[in-house]
Amino acid sequence: MLERLYRSLYRIRRLEEELARIYPTDKIKSPVHLSIGQEAVSVGVCAALQPDDVVFGTYRGHALYLAKGGDMKAMTAELYGKATGCTRGKGGSMHLISTEAGMMGASAVVGTTIANAIGYAYAFQYQKRNTLVASFFGDGASEEGVFAESLNFAALKRLPVLFVCENNGYAIHTCQQRRQGRPDICARARAYGIPAERIEHNDVLYLFERTRAVTAKIRSGGGPYFFEVMTYRWREHVGPNNDFHLGYRTEDEATPWIEADQVTRLEAMLVPEKRKQIQEEVEAEVAAALAYAEESPEPEPAELYTDVL
Repeated sequence: MLERLYRSLYRIRRLEEELARIYPTDKIKSPVHLSIGQEAVSVGVCAALQPDDVVFGTYRGHALYLAKGGDMKAMTAELYGKATGCTRGKGGSMHLISTEAGMMGASAVVGTTIANAIGYAYAFQYQKRNTLVASFFGDGASEEGVFAESLNFAALKRLPVLFVCENNGYAIHTCQQRRQGRPDICARARAYGIPAERIEHNDVLYLFERTRAVTAKIRSGGGPYFFEVMTYRWREHVGPNNDFHLGYRTEDEATPWIEADQVTRLEAMLVPEKRKQIQEEVEAEVAAALAYAEESPEPEPAELYTDVL
């Protein structure tokens, strides 16, 4: 499992580092909200899910898409706006989807996929399927009305859903303490009767173990569960750069998170030969994905009229 977790973390990190490098060339045709620093949340949770479980995410969804098994080539081509992308070049970075992998989509509108996840979980329950839904969202989404409505419905119907709040402390440039009268998101989940726990330190191994334990309870009819996972994005809200010059956060604040990087932590746990093998395989995969995106065709003009309701 250690090797699997490391591979997942490393391939997300390396692809996003390459995307950040390429972004200024304008080859990438959509804004990018990078997951660098936050990869452990998606990796830890998704590694504990079953293949037929599904996830719903946010516009910062590269890590979730890849951790759940989405195709790297299709994702990269999508960012380039190519016809071979996972939404044929129409969705870009913020609307990744891979139904075959159980990645049911992301949205640029904050909080909207929480309700989608609830509907899917309700359908699973109705069909008496032993599958569950994981709903990923940020701390900013917990301030939306759909958050309260969805948690209440999930608790009322005891739906098979795992809520995963990726709390990176900021909604764009405003810290949680300046937005919430009581910055305790778990307390709000508990108010609806949903068991909730806050997971500190971005610890991918601990998150994997807790997810495995909690999902077993959900599958046995235990109803929804809530994680507030503390994490931190290293780059700016949208784009490839650092943004400490803006003054809303400091390098000193970021330093402990960078020093506790889960990629380098797991890397140190592997024997050198295995680490080198994984890295070489991932580097080849990333290079192939970028080449695929470069070489793929642009969408045909007629594509503008397909899938339009």
